[in-house]
Amino acid sequence: KQWYQRRVRGLAKITMPVATGVEPAAAASPPAAAAGGAEEQPQQENQNTWKNLLWRFFSMYIMISVIPSFFRGKQAPATTPDGKVSPGHASNMWPTGTHFDLYLYMSPDDSFDVLNSTLLCHFEDLSLGEWYDGEDNNGQRNHKVTIPTSTELQNNGTMYLHMVAARNNANINPLHPQYNKYDVVVNSKMWTRFKKRKIETTTNLLTGESKNKIEGAEDGEIISYWHPNITISMLDDQRVWPVGQQIPPPFDKWIQIDLEVMQYKPVLYVNDYWELNSDLIPINKTVSELPLNIIYSPISVFYFQIYEAQKMQKQWNSMLGVAEASDEENDIVKRTMLETNPYILGVTIVVSLIHTVFEFLAFKNDIQFWKSRKSLEGLSIRSIIFNIFTQLIVVLYVLDNDTNTMVAVSVCIGLVIEGWKITKVMDINVDMSNPVLGLIPRVTIQDKSSYAESPTKEYDRLAFKYLSWVLTPLLIGYAVYSLLYEEHKGWYSWTLSMCYGYLLMFGFIMMTPQLFINYKMKSVAHLPWRMLTYKALNTFIDDLFAFVIKMPTLYRLGCFRDDIIFFIYLYQRWVYREDPNRVNEFGTSGQHPEGVPEDADITSEGKVMPQAEEPAPKPLEEKKTE
Repeated sequence: KQWYQRRVRGLAKITMPVATGVEPAAAASPPAAAAGGAEEQPQQENQNTWKNLLWRFFSMYIMISVIPSFFRGKQAPATTPDGKVSPGHASNMWPTGTHFDLYLYMSPDDSFDVLNSTLLCHFEDLSLGEWYDGEDNNGQRNHKVTIPTSTELQNNGTMYLHMVAARNNANINPLHPQYNKYDVVVNSKMWTRFKKRKIETTTNLLTGESKNKIEGAEDGEIISYWHPNITISMLDDQRVWPVGQQIPPPFDKWIQIDLEVMQYKPVLYVNDYWELNSDLIPINKTVSELPLNIIYSPISVFYFQIYEAQKMQKQWNSMLGVAEASDEENDIVKRTMLETNPYILGVTIVVSLIHTVFEFLAFKNDIQFWKSRKSLEGLSIRSIIFNIFTQLIVVLYVLDNDTNTMVAVSVCIGLVIEGWKITKVMDINVDMSNPVLGLIPRVTIQDKSSYAESPTKEYDRLAFKYLSWVLTPLLIGYAVYSLLYEEHKGWYSWTLSMCYGYLLMFGFIMMTPQLFINYKMKSVAHLPWRMLTYKALNTFIDDLFAFVIKMPTLYRLGCFRDDIIFFIYLYQRWVYREDPNRVNEFGTSGQHPEGVPEDADITSEGKVMPQAEEPAPKPLEEKKTE
């Protein structure tokens, strides 16, 4: 917990906005622009965030615990009884407590040359494995520097950062006669990143103006970016490795054993896991200088494995065929881990697993309810038909916006399920003998008799009639607002975004027709209570996510709308109480949820009489005697 709090405080300083001297229009990075569009689907992102987080923890366990076990095998003791390294084993050249200096250079070349590099920072008298160094006694050293941009860098040039650690006041120039390669550790990393510029081609359909328009910028062009924060760490790992055997990952990429001295150099590590893509600064001709916040912080073996496991995750995703998370989704996961209390984070992960179970149970009971339902009396069929329309809008909206593949697949499955429900609540007949235009089979759709011949149909019609008086003005008002103040790709995109935003804001009202039917019939026996209960529990879990995940305040308050509807359902269930053993007006009871047998005897109180057991057949000899 103390390490986590130190890390949060350190990163809070790292991620503070720094003046870049970039024009506002030019400084709007593509990830930030994409994140603005992603906020329109916060609920879908919430679910995806926790699934990504759980997958990360699972992959870390595999890479840290399972994979290294394949490389161990039978090994000889690494040390002798007197504490010395056994023959055939290599130890760390730098023992714990070794004092060293850390230099950070910058150059356009990928190989370090002290004569052709610019010194940015020099940390003096550092100690390997020291966790209480620095002003805050947290092992960190900080230094800020402003770097003037060269003409080459402004034109998609490449810039490398070279980290050099030297002990015993060693000379870091390889050409110097007193240079000792065992006293110097060098690590180079390309710090400029190249990505495709993504410009939201949205405009106001009435005025033709666009807030995201950048002069001279083209969508899809590759430009360079600069991250204003770098964290350098020295790994204090004093383990002894056997020579001639495979070193387990992720250490195999970092440990290089020198066979002359049977030792290896310590790992000089650049910890870029907590660098958010939303902090990237696009480099162009208007950028005259770039900020860089340099931090030195020690790192343990455990956290080194965790960070390296995240880098190996892309390889695992490609091997297992798992879709990779986008930069925006990665930022959401990292922000969640940074800004959330560790205890709340652990509880929420457990609750997210329960959410997945409830989601499956709600799906299972929903299918069972409609599959075995014989009477439609008391159910709002118009709401089911309208659900197909809303689900279709969601599918088209998701496909129109570049959304995660898993989200697109899930909403498409939801559309298929809603379409299947139509076959259960309405009579659909296909007439092949009388086709339309001689080619298309004629399809006729009619209400089932249990719905058409009951008062439910009239109550359903009245509910939607009253509902249209409220929804129509809201739809017109929201459409006008969206057209005047929001930007869209085109008229088709405006139609989808307007309908989707309207459903997101007022869609909960479509649950009220069922409340009206319950009120008119003074009964709730016809409702699928198991499915409603599981969905209500998931709604409460979404409320928990609303306080954990960063999202707009209005959407956070909107998460409680479905709760209000469910509490009204509970109130109706309390008012219209039912005896689980009594047969209701729909021919069902608690003992017979699928319907009472036709030959059953029902008492005046509405309860099913137990059937008398038939006597066992008499033996043939007894019949002959009689």
